[in-house]
Amino acid sequence: MLQPSDRAPGLLVGEGVQVPDGVEIGGNVVIHAGTVLGEGVRIQDGAILGKPVALGPLSTASREVPPPAVVEAGATICAGAVVLAGARIGEGAVVGDQAHVRERSSVGAGSVVGRGSAVDNDVRIGSRVRIQTGCYITANSVVEDEVFVAPGVMTTNDNTAGRHGDDYPIVGATLRRACRVGGRAVLLPGVEVGEEAFVAAGAVVTRHVPPRTLVMGVPARPMGEVGDEELIERWR
Repeated sequence: MLQPSDRAPGLLVGEGVQVPDGVEIGGNVVIHAGTVLGEGVRIQDGAILGKPVALGPLSTASREVPPPAVVEAGATICAGAVVLAGARIGEGAVVGDQAHVRERSSVGAGSVVGRGSAVDNDVRIGSRVRIQTGCYITANSVVEDEVFVAPGVMTTNDNTAGRHGDDYPIVGATLRRACRVGGRAVLLPGVEVGEEAFVAAGAVVTRHVPPRTLVMGVPARPMGEVGDEELIERWR
């Protein structure tokens, strides 16, 4: 299916892929059929773009064949990262080393998915989001613009841990604009962290967090408010 090219050492390019002259490509990159690349995209060593979906026999994710992956102008796909078919990486976004972005998920302009982080299927990530190292953004989550997600954050989407019928709703977390989630925090299925709210490191969030509220603990409880001096407009 894939044919080698002399564009870069070990490069494999699938049928129908157009590689603009301004695209920078490292060694041993694989670009699957149909993948769309914008001008000025950087693809580092060992990255895989447009990888076909492979689902386990018990997966509840859609089995419909997704459209090709799209990497918009100026985005960077770092070493060893994998971007599946159906994913869209926005202009100037960065997918870090060994990170993983699944089908039908989008990463907005100027956002960063940190090293080794996983963005599951059907996730919407806004613009200028910072997701740090080793995070898991579960399927059907929404991350709005300018959210900060510290290292090791875990989101979840199934209160039954896989023991449910076909009609059971799989609902991820919703992180509203400019909220912050501290390191190693855990967010239970369906919780919403309000705009400009702050979840402290190590918290377990079991219920919605109101806007501009500081929560901490296990389970997380309100402990204060986010002051005007901390709002995102002061730190752009």
